[in-house]
Formats: sequence, C-alpha cells, structure tokens
Amino acid sequence: MTDTHLAGGLHSVRSVLKHGAGSVLEIWVEERRRDRRIREILELARQAGVPVQAVPGQTLDEMLPGANHQGVIVRTRAPSARDGKALTALLEGLDEPPFLLILDGVQDPHNLGACLRSADGAGVHAVITPKDRSAGLTPVACKVASGAAETVPLFQVTNLARTLKQLRDRWGVWLVGTAGEAEATLYDLDLNGPLGLVMGGEGQGMRRLTREACDHLVRLPMYGSVESLNVSVATGICLYEALRQRRLAAPARR
Repeated sequence: MTDTHLAGGLHSVRSVLKHGAGSVLEIWVEERRRDRRIREILELARQAGVPVQAVPGQTLDEMLPGANHQGVIVRTRAPSARDGKALTALLEGLDEPPFLLILDGVQDPHNLGACLRSADGAGVHAVITPKDRSAGLTPVACKVASGAAETVPLFQVTNLARTLKQLRDRWGVWLVGTAGEAEATLYDLDLNGPLGLVMGGEGQGMRRLTREACDHLVRLPMYGSVESLNVSVATGICLYEALRQRRLAAPARR
C-alpha cells in the first residue's frame, strides 16, 4: 500500500498541484468557500484530473486537528528519499554544471522543509543528506517545503564523506562548506561551475570528515550581536548568492 499524507493550507495545496500534481490523490474543500484562491485550486485540480470533495468545515478540522487548513486539504503520495545509485543517474543525465545542496545532519524537519523550499527556488538539482541523524521527508517537512518535497529530489546516502569525494573526483564538484571560524566570507568566492554547498546541522555544524572533504570553508559576515543564523536561513542566503553569481555568468541559464 502506498504511503500517503495529508496537508492543509492554500499555499501548500496550490504548490503541490502546480509542481507535483502527479502525487496528488484527492482534495477536500470547505463547501462554503467560493473565493478566488479556492477557485484557482479547483481549476488546477480539474486540469490535473484530481477528484475534489466539498465537505463541511468541521470535517476538515477533524481531518487535521489543530492545523490551519484554510478550507482546503490535500492527500498526496508521500515523497520518498532516493539512494546513491539514483544520485549517480541524475548527475550523469545533467546537461549543465551540477548545483547541489548538502545538509550534514539537519535533524529538524522544519529546517529540512525550509531548505528544500529554498533549494527549489534557487534551481538546485539535488539535496543530499546522510541516512543517519538527519531529518527525512516527514509530513511536517513536506508541509513546510510547500511543494518543494515533490520537485527537488532528496538523496540519503550511507557514507556522506565518501559521496563528497565521489562528487569531487568524478564530476568535478567544488565543495564549499560553511563554518563560523572561516577566514573567507561567502562573497569572496566564485560560486560558478559544478558546485556543492555544504551546510552543517543545528548546533554542531559540520562533522570533522565532512569539513575535511570540503575544498573551501566560508562564513557569513555577522555584524550584530548574534553569533550565527538558523541553518535554513543561512542556506537560503548561500543558495541565492550562488544563484546570483551563476546568473551573471550565464544570464540565459535560468
């Protein structure tokens, strides 16, 4: 039996229908809702051939207790992480330099979901995490990702250090890790070409072997009183600086 999960909220349901409609099984909408945003979701569902049921608001409340479903709930096939063989197939099929996000031990599903969302926005080809001590594609992560869990492939690998070595040796991926004590800042580096941005987990940062596998370490300049940023915030900043540079180098690429 296929694993499924429920998600509520206008933005989440709209994103899934626009970017991952193949995973959508059915939708429920509050029977009294007829506003523009609900009509848009109904039209997207019609185009994708997804069945829609109109139900009382109380039914939606019971389906997702305590959630702010905003009058709409979707059931989707639960997205699943892929393995190292699938990562190899993806890299071999690219016709442009790889743009990868590596998360070393991000354990909070909210952070994983936010990182996936930023990765989707920045045009990342894949997100890579270790199998152990890392968040997976839980319903919470998928909800926060707002559709990106269906559009950005997540690869969970058994040995992250070995995978990083393969990325560098086989595909020429330049690995840039983030560390608060690094001398260079993010803005000092050329982030064009095959690139893997490596972010450490909450609290501990990158593990030793991951750090040693990086070609370069960078930090985000901090001018206030706090010492560091949340990993998902830092990830978004790093990805979009890379995207800015890559667009300048090849304006027609994305």
